[in-house]
Amino acid sequence: MPADVTLRIGPVAVDVAPGKTVHTTGYNGGAPGPPIRLREGIPVTVDLFNDTDIPEYVHWHGFPFAAAIDGTQDEKSLSVPPHGHLRYRMTPRPAGSRWVHSHVMTMDDLTVGMYSGQFGFAYVEPEADPGRYDQEIFLATHEWEPFFIDMDDDDNPSAVEEFGETDWGPGMVEIGYRIASINGKALGHGEPIRVKEGQRVLFHILNASATENIQLALPGHEFLVTALDGNPVPRPCRVPSLDLGAAERIDAIVEMSHPGVWVLGSTDNDTRGAGLGILVEYAGHSGVEINARSAIAPWDYAQFGLPQPQQPADVTLPMVITRIPAGENGFERWEINGRSYRAQDPPVVLRKDMRYRFAFHNTSSDAHPLHLHRSSFELTRIDGRATSGLLKDVVLIGAGQRMEVDFTPRQDGLMLFHCHNQFHMERGFQMLFDVR
Repeated sequence: MPADVTLRIGPVAVDVAPGKTVHTTGYNGGAPGPPIRLREGIPVTVDLFNDTDIPEYVHWHGFPFAAAIDGTQDEKSLSVPPHGHLRYRMTPRPAGSRWVHSHVMTMDDLTVGMYSGQFGFAYVEPEADPGRYDQEIFLATHEWEPFFIDMDDDDNPSAVEEFGETDWGPGMVEIGYRIASINGKALGHGEPIRVKEGQRVLFHILNASATENIQLALPGHEFLVTALDGNPVPRPCRVPSLDLGAAERIDAIVEMSHPGVWVLGSTDNDTRGAGLGILVEYAGHSGVEINARSAIAPWDYAQFGLPQPQQPADVTLPMVITRIPAGENGFERWEINGRSYRAQDPPVVLRKDMRYRFAFHNTSSDAHPLHLHRSSFELTRIDGRATSGLLKDVVLIGAGQRMEVDFTPRQDGLMLFHCHNQFHMERGFQMLFDVR
């Protein structure tokens, strides 16, 4: 009997720009894969086919599924064997913008995991959708052709120019990219978004980067943010720009009120020049885009939450994030509470249905997108300011920032916490919990 959802993992060729074809691994013949539309609460059968030579782990990001089908690379999750097949049944919930991606650990192979083209939207349609918009558009950002940057290389002045003279250790290594895209196309290539004056356009935006946090803007327009990570926000509000850590999603409505040809893209000139943008073309207008400066405002989760304190949690867990400078191999390490993750370490035991509070303190100069599998956070305090009602499955914590989030595990089994920057995760920035 055919499955309701089929995901085929295999080689794809992504024509990012004329003369620039990226050969990678993707879903269902493309990168990103075609959006998967599901109905809230309606069970589906899923077929996974792996046409590659390595085991694959498919993570349904933002879904509170059982540990066995979570898609984490560990001995208790189901992998799809090389040239193999896996079938299971799942019930998609909650409604909203979710996504699916590879959870393979790369071990410094920059062709697999999130460095590849294995990602795509998994949109769970609500039981009742008022549909107060004229167009619905899915946009997934991604960078291609990753490479290691030796931050201590005198022949690589661009590294210092981009990252500055900060707290890098000797021989520090980071990840760079040669080209960026939205929906697999660099800026100026592929079809523009075509709109009409007066339309309300609902954008579903996904940052599907392996390592990069981004900021997007559409000059001359504002975004009415209605949901973060697929979850409706308590206080929708208008903002001139959007910040997305790796793996974050934003749903926002834009009223098309300024005819012309515009660029929806990165507010950073170099990043936009590398391809991170897409043209927005009003009916009756074409040709060269309007060259307007993007309006930018500081990004603050609290503006979307309720300005009131949450009830005390049952247990508070301090989570101190620390960078350990690079050693002889040039690779930094990351610690949580003084420990880098090792596969042989026993998981930290959590009790089902208890309310836990993570008290994050980022002591580093990096911003980190933090993700807990099979659960969502409720933000409760940001740099001392109380907030409530805002649910996210990824929170971007800034350099030196303190943030508190609550969660309540509802299912038994393993839960992985990690930085969604793949490079950081593989350098120890993860922690495993066991819910009992």
